[in-house]
Amino acid sequence: MPSITTRPYPTEVCSTLEQAGLRPAWARLYAARGVSHPDQVAHRLPQLLPPTAMLNIDRAARLLADAIDARKALLIVGDYDADGATACALGVRGLRMLGARVDYLVPNRLEHGYGLTPDIVRIAAARQPDLLITVDNGIAAVEGVAAANALGIPVLVTDHHLPGDALPDAACIVNPNQPHCAFPSKNLAGVGVMFYVLLALRAELRRRGAYEGGAEPDLRVLLDLVALGTVADVVRLDANNRTLVAQGLARMRAGLACPGIEALFHAAGREPARATVFDLGFMLGPRLNAAGRIDDMALGIECLLADTPSTAQQLAHRLDALNRARRDVEAGMLDEALGILAHFSPSDSYSLTAYQPDWHIGVIGILASRLKDKFHRPAVVLAASESGELKGSGRSIPGLHLRDALDLVDKRHPGLILKFGGHAMAAGLSVAAGRHEEFARAFEAVVRGLIDPADLEGVIETDGELDLAEHCYELALELEHAVWGQGFPAPLFTGIFDVVSQRVVGDKHLKLTLSRDGSAFEAMRFFQSEPLPERIHAVYALMTNEFNGRRALQLKLQHWEPASR
Repeated sequence: MPSITTRPYPTEVCSTLEQAGLRPAWARLYAARGVSHPDQVAHRLPQLLPPTAMLNIDRAARLLADAIDARKALLIVGDYDADGATACALGVRGLRMLGARVDYLVPNRLEHGYGLTPDIVRIAAARQPDLLITVDNGIAAVEGVAAANALGIPVLVTDHHLPGDALPDAACIVNPNQPHCAFPSKNLAGVGVMFYVLLALRAELRRRGAYEGGAEPDLRVLLDLVALGTVADVVRLDANNRTLVAQGLARMRAGLACPGIEALFHAAGREPARATVFDLGFMLGPRLNAAGRIDDMALGIECLLADTPSTAQQLAHRLDALNRARRDVEAGMLDEALGILAHFSPSDSYSLTAYQPDWHIGVIGILASRLKDKFHRPAVVLAASESGELKGSGRSIPGLHLRDALDLVDKRHPGLILKFGGHAMAAGLSVAAGRHEEFARAFEAVVRGLIDPADLEGVIETDGELDLAEHCYELALELEHAVWGQGFPAPLFTGIFDVVSQRVVGDKHLKLTLSRDGSAFEAMRFFQSEPLPERIHAVYALMTNEFNGRRALQLKLQHWEPASR
């Protein structure tokens, strides 16, 4: 049973925020998340960090400007997840706006694997590019860049992943996480890095007189793509990323999103005019990711590049169908995994490794996430690839940096992991054929050395009790429209409630009426149909509910414990 804790906040900061004009509820929520001044949540574009602090970005701008002046052919090499797809579409759209001749190539997850490999370089070379540009990959592509160099094709790497021991010998690398980069935010997604490269390129073209007597291209039109990729990649939403996301959401709500994003909203049954971070992360992102998981991400990129609503709608409809197929595959794999783990005892293990040779490689990351959530253990899921090696995907819990853990496994057991990369919370890897049990033991040993038993106990952080007067539709709507995410969690509240009524709806959800201090509230417990006791200690979020034209407050019950009278 996870423990429920209340997120602390400095009272003096809370008072300062209130004096600056924030309502008490907002002042408390923001103070608990490290906000000390209202400007940190104003999310105005002039507040964005300037590109100049990013290592090599001026060199990248000159490289691209020279290529544009010489009418050289540029080829973007993307990635097959939502961040990679949005970064690729943003790169194509933005570079064309700035006068470049540019096309793209995206590896197929099942055929080519990740990143700028020598095989992808060979395929790219057939298109006779003068410059390769990676987005959301490339920092680990030592062999791929060497293959491109051997063919006389320079490479501009734009990436945000953590580098390995050696950097590729690229013509230029732009990555806020590379050594000696002083850019203050290390949390940009791949799409954010590419957006910054475009900002620097426009500044370079301005210096060269490209816009004398004419209007500059307005790169704000690309912020919808930046917002979608940033949220979907679950990067930390620091102040800079929150500004990018907030500005992108504002464009969506104003009807200014590109046709592909508009079409994805409609395919998901959502309204762009009411766009939220939830929509990007749980409705649009999975539909875009579905193409890369079980088909070809070129489909998703083409949707984001579509210039007409009709074309975008056709592509979005295909993405929606792929997402439904992905859910079916995922459900079957989860049932199999739980069967395999029927005798798994979390109390005896610090980690979890699951292997089945015929699992779908495109869905193992989602399965790892589901297992991590269920058992609150770092989870790695492995499946066999056509080459014979095992492809793996891992998800972690707070307290364990997954990429660093895999690095330790690699150092202690050379040759066991063939390659790996990723972040603190998610990583991909390849393991030598037939060595999944050896990997599981090695991973368990490393995890045991890196975290304490307390890290394995689930903790639900909340913002404590909310005054009854603050339980209103207006606050729920404001919370839904705010920018929350990794590192800046959405508010959860606690309280003791009497369960007045409850019934199952849709065969799998529990619809409730809860009462507290004489006030009654409608509530939902999604994907849980077991009846609740008469009195509960509830953890919940405020949400809006619209039905038959009526808009009302509803509580979204996230967790509960029995409460005594």
